[in-house]
Amino acid sequence: MEKLPIKKVVEGLLKLQDSGDSATLLGIGPMSPNLLQASFEIARDYDFPLMFIASRNQVDADALGGGYVNGWDQKRFNEDIRKVADEVGFDGLYYLCRDHGGPWQRDNERNAHLPEEEAMKLARQSYLADIENGFDLLMIDPTKDPFEIGKVIPLDVVLSRTVDLIAYCEEERKKRGLPEIGYEVGTEETNGGLTSTEKYHEFIEKLEKELTAKGLPMPTFIVGQTGTLTRKTEQVGTYNFHNAYDLAQMAKQYGVGLKEHNADYLDDVTLLEHIPANVTASNVAPQYGTEETRAYLKLCDVEKILKEEGLLDETSDLRNTLLVKAIKTERWRKWMMGEQRNLQVEDILKDEALSLEILDISGHYAFNDEDVKKELQQLYANLAKFHIDGQRFVVDHIKRPLQQYAECYNLKGVTSRIRKAIEK
Repeated sequence: MEKLPIKKVVEGLLKLQDSGDSATLLGIGPMSPNLLQASFEIARDYDFPLMFIASRNQVDADALGGGYVNGWDQKRFNEDIRKVADEVGFDGLYYLCRDHGGPWQRDNERNAHLPEEEAMKLARQSYLADIENGFDLLMIDPTKDPFEIGKVIPLDVVLSRTVDLIAYCEEERKKRGLPEIGYEVGTEETNGGLTSTEKYHEFIEKLEKELTAKGLPMPTFIVGQTGTLTRKTEQVGTYNFHNAYDLAQMAKQYGVGLKEHNADYLDDVTLLEHIPANVTASNVAPQYGTEETRAYLKLCDVEKILKEEGLLDETSDLRNTLLVKAIKTERWRKWMMGEQRNLQVEDILKDEALSLEILDISGHYAFNDEDVKKELQQLYANLAKFHIDGQRFVVDHIKRPLQQYAECYNLKGVTSRIRKAIEK
């Protein structure tokens, strides 16, 4: 089947909004190979396009430190995704998307307070690897400036960095004769709150002027904050329908889709609001990692029962191994609130309730650890003796929230609806 550029998909969705047949695309943080499988199976059965949104910490060039998810650089990520799609018989649309690309977007670059020139150079290097390895959408996000923490970066600075990076990416893409790609841009860090309609409009207007003057394409998505915010394993934001609707209308005037971040753990009512609000796409990531961690812990509970009943001589040590490794990554800090961000690893390990809470939040950061993988294989082998397919259970467990979002976001059959809308 012919692959539509992601910009065409968004054009189709914007057309469908007029007839009420549109959908909100789901941007999926690629937390593991199991999540890829779950995503492809449900998108195959429901006929909707997939967007895999990889941050630079998750997937990046080996020269820049690689990614914590499955040891993926851009090339291996692309190859593994294609392989899973083939294995499950998915022949629909899927897109490799760079989430939060740009300067200081790797934790180590920000913590090192790299000078702007060096941070921009590394950002370009990362984008080049994206372009060469088939990424379809690049998020240009120059808002994580270590020299402006706690402050709003001036709009003109965000604009000039955004235009500079789009110009670079377009030049490199054309040099290589590669097909068009989409861009996602935004005005601020996605850390809750609301994007004011005035600021959003000013940004789009100025951006269009700058891009047009340089012969560059308008972005596919502009990120707007709709009130969503993920902390720990909860949605702690307050969704604002009116704001989302206004931002979506504004973006649509420029042929661009409104993209929302931090849409994890939303309830059905809020999810259903997305269609009348005309939100074109929203991102979900940590929730899937948490679902997978919870699936593993449930399997560990089953294993424990089998041992207590005298049916199993020895259990795996997955629960404890995953717990210790996840806490030691310290990547959970970004999801904590207040003083808990500064907790020490040793103190956490002494507190069982807190340890389990942090495991729930950040187990996925340790899925690729060799010791964790070894214990997981032992767990699967133990359960297989009693006719339990552990890996199948894990994939199906991850599919539960995927199905919830697919249903509420009106995704069933949307690939076919998009193709028809474009043909008209």
